[in-house]
Amino acid sequence: MLTSNELHDELLALRADAARLLGTAGDEMLRASRERADNFAEQLKSALDELGQNLGQEEKQIEKLVMERPIAALACAFAVGIVVGFALRRI
Repeated sequence: MLTSNELHDELLALRADAARLLGTAGDEMLRASRERADNFAEQLKSALDELGQNLGQEEKQIEKLVMERPIAALACAFAVGIVVGFALRRI
C-alpha cells in the first residue's frame, strides 16, 4: 500500500508527465494551425490577385462600352437609379 508521501510523489510525477505531453501536443497543434493559416493566406492572396486582374479587365471593357455609346450608358445609369430609388422607398 502506498503512503501519502509516495502517493503525493506519484501524483506530482503524473502531473509533470501530463503537462509535458500536453505542452508537446499543444506545440504541434499550434505549428499545424500556423501552417494551415499560412497556406490559407497564400490561397486567399492568389485569389484576390486573380480577382483584381479580372476586375481590371472588366473595367476596361465597361469603359470601352461607355465611350462607344455614352447616351445608352447614361440612360442605363438613370434607369438603375430610378429602380434603386423605388426599392429604397419601400424599405
